[in-house]
Amino acid sequence: MLAVADPDLDDGPRTGKSATTRMCAVSREVRPIDELIRFVVAPTGEVMADLKRKLPGRGLWITASRKAVAEAVRRHQFSRGFKRDVRVAPTLPADTEFLLVRSLTEALAMAAKAGQVVSGFAKVEGALALRETAALLHASDGAADGIRKLDAIARQRGGNRDESAGFPIVNVLTSAELDLALGRSNVIHAALLAGPAGKTFLLRCQILVRYRMADDDKTEGSGQKF
Repeated sequence: MLAVADPDLDDGPRTGKSATTRMCAVSREVRPIDELIRFVVAPTGEVMADLKRKLPGRGLWITASRKAVAEAVRRHQFSRGFKRDVRVAPTLPADTEFLLVRSLTEALAMAAKAGQVVSGFAKVEGALALRETAALLHASDGAADGIRKLDAIARQRGGNRDESAGFPIVNVLTSAELDLALGRSNVIHAALLAGPAGKTFLLRCQILVRYRMADDDKTEGSGQKF
């Protein structure tokens, strides 16, 4: 008798032949995998997010939004999807967001090590003036005046991108998180320079914003806000 494929669970960690879309176990909508988060069961029996899609075992996919993950917890979707008793922490939505933030700060740290980040108001202003920037970063708890001044320059200059495409302005990390990523204190403003490490950072920004905003894409002015 032929085995029937389980629509909720994948066949294990992703490979080059894995599907590029999956069904959300909550909404039952088929989405690109970049709009989903894979969850697996750890050896301890606890459900955890697998952001890199490389952890062993079969995975359950949930739309990348805090609301969807919270709904999966509320509806006991993980036990049903994995078809066995699993441990699901009530803090799973917050724990997943923490992992997303950590993944983002790690990407920023890699970009900094590659020489693709400058920080400090004056250096950022200079990079914007020279059109060297791929994105502008502000601490989410930074002072409004400095943010407003640099945003105005970014809108005028457009960095090294086509202005019609929108210039990324990132404000999803706190000053403490920027400090941790860049290995210095009191970071409020930074500029991301062109390069592959920067692209990874921006992709992870999109995932974090989608998770926090429940897929509500918001932009402001000519710059794309993250």
